[in-house]
Amino acid sequence: MIMRDNVLKRPERKMSQCETCGNEYDKAFQVTMDGKTHTYDSFECAIHALAPVCGHCGIRIVGHGLESEGRFYCCDHCAENSGVKGLRDRNN
Repeated sequence: MIMRDNVLKRPERKMSQCETCGNEYDKAFQVTMDGKTHTYDSFECAIHALAPVCGHCGIRIVGHGLESEGRFYCCDHCAENSGVKGLRDRNN
């Protein structure tokens, strides 16, 4: 902090811009994935940009999910309804 003319002034913070929504925010954070660094202002924006989509129901997969032949599924129910057999959630 700097005192100038009897007024306490805080140093300005650099505002980072969210790659998803374009919002400029002083508390933005970065995520590095596959060697590329991305900047977001919220987990919601990071999830929207980076999380895989279930091949059956279309929901963004925030947890571990399941994968078969390059397609992701949010649960074994969705995998089975897409014709994928033998996958199981690891929630036991």
